[in-house]
Amino acid sequence: MTMPKNSPLIEARVIDFIPEHERHGKPFSQFTLWFGANLQITAIVTGALAVVLGGDAFWSIIGLLLGQLIGGAIMALHAIQGPKLGLPQMITSRAQFGVLGASIPIVLVCTLYMGFNTTGLILAGQAISQLAHVSNATGILTFALIIIVSAMIGYRFIHRLGRVATVLGIIAFAYLFIRLLTINDVSLLLENRHFAWDKFLIAVSLSASWQISFSPYASDYSRYLPSKTSSTKIFFATWSGSAIGSQISMVLGVFAAALAGNQFAGNEVGYIVSLGANGVMAAFLYFSIAFGKVTISTLNAYGSLMCLTTIISGFKGKISHNSYQRLAVIIFIVGVSTCLAFLAKDDFLHAFRAFLLFLLTFFTPWAAINITSFYFVAKGHYDNASLMDADGCYGRWNFLGISIYFIGVLAQIPFISTTLYTGPIYNWLGTDVSWIVGLLVPAALYYVFGKQKAGVFTTQEDSH
Repeated sequence: MTMPKNSPLIEARVIDFIPEHERHGKPFSQFTLWFGANLQITAIVTGALAVVLGGDAFWSIIGLLLGQLIGGAIMALHAIQGPKLGLPQMITSRAQFGVLGASIPIVLVCTLYMGFNTTGLILAGQAISQLAHVSNATGILTFALIIIVSAMIGYRFIHRLGRVATVLGIIAFAYLFIRLLTINDVSLLLENRHFAWDKFLIAVSLSASWQISFSPYASDYSRYLPSKTSSTKIFFATWSGSAIGSQISMVLGVFAAALAGNQFAGNEVGYIVSLGANGVMAAFLYFSIAFGKVTISTLNAYGSLMCLTTIISGFKGKISHNSYQRLAVIIFIVGVSTCLAFLAKDDFLHAFRAFLLFLLTFFTPWAAINITSFYFVAKGHYDNASLMDADGCYGRWNFLGISIYFIGVLAQIPFISTTLYTGPIYNWLGTDVSWIVGLLVPAALYYVFGKQKAGVFTTQEDSH
C-alpha cells in the first residue's frame, strides 16, 4: 500500500490506534530500519566487550551470532504485533499488567531508552567533536538537538532515516572491513581458538540482550503497516535486518578490540576511524558514525514519547496530547540522557557493561510475558477499547501478570553478576545466564496461569 495522499511529514498521532486508511508501507521497510539502526558505533562497542571481557575473536564471533539469532527472533515476534493491533508496543502490556499496572514495566522501558540515548550521545558526541573540531561537550549538545528535532517529526521521518543510514552504513562498513583485512592479518586472530563456556556465554548474552532491548518498541515502527501484511514477511524482514546489521557491527568490534588492546577504551570512535583513513575518508566515517547514531537515538526518543504518553493516559483516563506537550516530553527525555552522558563519558565501557546487565534482568521477563500473552493466551486478539479504558476487561491492576513479572526478575538473582551483587549459581557456572531463566520462568508461568484466567473470563462472558 502506498502512502496516503496529502499525509503530513510531521506525525499527528502518538499512542492512538492507526485506522486502516492511514496504513502504508511494506515489510521491507522493517529490514532497512533495523539494518541501518544496527550499523552503528554502540553495536561495535558491544561486540568489542566480548573480547574486552576475556573472549578470543573466533568464539566471540560465534557466540555473538547465536545471541543475535535468539534475541532477534524474540524482537521480531514483537514487531508482528504492530500491524495486527495498530498500536505502540507498550500499550499492549496493559493486557498483561492492567491499564495502570503496565506503568511498572513502562517506567523501566523509559530507563532503557535513556540509557541507550546516553551511550548514543557519548559516542556520537565523539564523532561530531572530531568532524567539526569542537569539544566533546559541544558534540554531545549538538547531537541532542538533532535527536529532539528528528523525534518530533515522527514515524515517516524515522523510516527515511533508516533507509539513508542503511546506504551510508553499507559504504562505511564495507570500507572499514576492506581496510581492516588489508592492513592486518586477522587470520591470526581467528586461529587463536581457546573455547571456554563462560566467555562464550558472555558473547551470547551481550548480543541477545542487545536484540531483546529493542522489543519494547518493535511494534512502534510496524504499526502503520496494513493489518493484512504477512506476519511471516514482517518477522523475517525484522529478524534478518536486525541480526545481520548488528552482527556486522559486532564482528568489526571484535576485531578492533583484539587488535587495539588497551587503546580502544575511552577512544572508541577515534580508534574505529583510524582503521579506515585520514582526510576526507576519515571525515566521511565520522559523519557516518554520527548519522548511524541519529537513527537509533531517534528510535529511543520516539519510543520514550510513546511510553510516557501511555503512562499519563492510563492515569488520566484519556489520550490527550498536542505538539507542545509532545515537544516537552521529548526535551525532558533527551535532557536527562544528556546529563547522564556528561556523567558517564569518562568511564564509558564499564558503565555500558553494567547497563547491559541491568537490561537483561528487567526486560527479559517482560518480553516473555508479552509474547506468551499475545501468541498463546490471547492468540493474537486484544480488545483495543479496553486497552484504553481502566474500567475495561483488563482492569486497572492485573496482579497475576505483575506477580509473574517480579517472579521472573527474582528468579534471575542466583544466576546474576553485577557490580552490586553476584549470585551463587553464577560463581559455580562462571558466567551470567540469568537472561535465559528470565525468559523461561515467566513464559511458563504466564502460559499456565494466564491461560487459566483467560478461560475464566471466557466462561463468564459466555454465561451472559
